[in-house]
Amino acid sequence: MMTPIKHHLTDALLMGYSAGSLPEAFNLIVATHISMCDDCRAALAEYDALGGEVMMSGDPAELAEDSLKAALALIADNAFRKEDAKQAPKPDTVFPTPLQNYVGGDLKDVKWRRIGGGVSQMMLSTSDKATVRLLRIPAGTAVPDHGHKGTELTLVLQGAFSDEEDRFNVGDVEVANEDLTHTPVAEPGQDCICLSATDAPLAFKGLIPRMAQKFIDI
Repeated sequence: MMTPIKHHLTDALLMGYSAGSLPEAFNLIVATHISMCDDCRAALAEYDALGGEVMMSGDPAELAEDSLKAALALIADNAFRKEDAKQAPKPDTVFPTPLQNYVGGDLKDVKWRRIGGGVSQMMLSTSDKATVRLLRIPAGTAVPDHGHKGTELTLVLQGAFSDEEDRFNVGDVEVANEDLTHTPVAEPGQDCICLSATDAPLAFKGLIPRMAQKFIDI
């Protein structure tokens, strides 16, 4: 049985997802978490219903000439289907359906690339407004101390990690911004697999991680 989810999505993320205003990378984090979390799935349904009411009560507006082009671009930027977020992970799988659609399979199908300190990543293809990657952090390993120049969303898919803020288990999401500097450490026992999205580069404190940063795109 999975440990109950303690750390959830913020209202701003749920509203942005419902409105279609988030970058594709953030949408993937939200969709994957929602497929694992009954509470956030229920909250999203309320935002979707509220958005529908607002649209129905508004006055009709004339469409601009480029409305169709803009709509198609928005669809392309949110390539997954919201229905996928309603599907719980299948038995004997690590990745929920929204993430499987991006990876092309489950954990066994990930093409890892070593990025130093035993940590591996796989970049996922999304729009250029933010980046998203899978991270594999060996059990007991610490990620270099870093701050944030924007927002970082980290969703745990396997194992767990702890930092100066709290402990994050499977299904938990850590929302980090410019106010947080931390050193995440994967707990002993099982490698920690995370899905992480950022809309700005991380601010590493150490010289070596800063030098390597441009080569690993993080």
